[in-house]
Amino acid sequence: MGAFADAVRDRLRDGLEQRRPSLDWETERYLRRTPVDVAGRDATRFAAVEVEWRRADPVNNTAKLFYYAEDGELDAYDDVAVIQLFSGYYDLASGGVSSKREVAEFVGETAAESVERVSYRPVALPIEPPKRGGDRPEGWRDRIDETAREIASLL
Repeated sequence: MGAFADAVRDRLRDGLEQRRPSLDWETERYLRRTPVDVAGRDATRFAAVEVEWRRADPVNNTAKLFYYAEDGELDAYDDVAVIQLFSGYYDLASGGVSSKREVAEFVGETAAESVERVSYRPVALPIEPPKRGGDRPEGWRDRIDETAREIASLL
């Protein structure tokens, strides 16, 4: 991820720390060899937030999280929440969302039905990632704060 994506991820972590201080929040929390963009945990709960910025295959990391949960990697937690944020990159100009997002959501929802103690929620991240060298969109901090509020309400 680039500098702007890192700034988005860090602000999201900070917003979640403010809104859900009972969880210890960090970025780049590894489960096996897979980094979770933003993760919060306490003795019984684990929240994984995957930020899909411009990924060609947005289903991959989230599917791995479900695989690890099924394989016992997250057995220490009574409740595991997987939240997948989709940037405006996955929105279609004609309305709706790309098939990449649709497939990622289908896999997440299907996996959550079959893996005990794990829930899945897709969330829109209302930011269109700028192309390399492009300017950060105005109001991006407020949009991240709104997204942190939405995620906190899901936990």
